[in-house]
Amino acid sequence: MAEKVTPYGASEGGKKEQVTKMFDNISRNYDGLNRVISFGIDIKWRNRVVNILKKKQPKSILDIATGTGDLAINLTRTGAKRIVGLDISPGMLEVGKQKVSEKKLNATIEMVVGDSENLAYEDNSFDAVTVAFGVRNFETLEKGLAEIYRVLSKSGTLVILETSVPTKTPYRQGYRLHSKYILPLVGRLFSKDRSAYTYLSESAAVFPHGEEFNNILRKIGFIEVDDKPQTFGVASIYVATK
Repeated sequence: MAEKVTPYGASEGGKKEQVTKMFDNISRNYDGLNRVISFGIDIKWRNRVVNILKKKQPKSILDIATGTGDLAINLTRTGAKRIVGLDISPGMLEVGKQKVSEKKLNATIEMVVGDSENLAYEDNSFDAVTVAFGVRNFETLEKGLAEIYRVLSKSGTLVILETSVPTKTPYRQGYRLHSKYILPLVGRLFSKDRSAYTYLSESAAVFPHGEEFNNILRKIGFIEVDDKPQTFGVASIYVATK
C-alpha cells in the first residue's frame, strides 16, 4: 500500500516547505477551484471581513497568507492607504500581483514573500491584520499568532476567517461528506497536485475552532475576542483586539 503523504506527515522537509510547494503547484487553479468548492460563498465571507474593518477605519493593513490577493484587493474598500499582502508561496503571489496590476492598485497594495512566523516588520506597524484560510497552515500556531500580536498596533484589530466544523445536525454530517469526498475529488479532477485538496480538508477537520481557538488568542494576549460562525458553522470569523 502506498504511503499517504500530506504536508502534515511528509518525510522530506518541514511543514512550511511542503505548504509552499503545494500552493505553488495549485496557484493557477486556486481561485477557480475555491469558487467551485465553496459554491462561491467564500466571496460573501470575505466581504464580511471587509465590513468589520471598514468600521475601524485602519490606515494600514497586513493581510497574512494573502494567496492570490482576493482579500487584500477587497480590503481597499476600507479606505486603508497601505495594504501589504504577505504569503510564503511565490506562485500564489505571482497570480496576486497580476490581479493587483490589472485593477491598478499597485500604489495601495504591496505583495511580498514572507514567513508569518518571522515577520520582517517593526512592533506596532499595522492598524489591522487579516488572515483568510491561512492560520491552519502555520507550522507553529502560537508563534504565528504571537508575531501578529507584535506587529499589530495598540488597540489594533485582528480578523481571521477560517474553516470550522458545524456542531448541529444535519450540517455536521453534510460538512463531513463535502470535506471527505467532494473537496478531494474536485482537487483530483482539476488540480495537478492531487494531495493538496486532501490536505486542505484534513487540516480543516483537526484545526481548533470556536471557543477553543478563542482561548488560544486570549493566551497570546488578545482581548475582546469573539467568533462569528458563518453558513451553519462551516467557517468562522474571529475578531480580536490588541
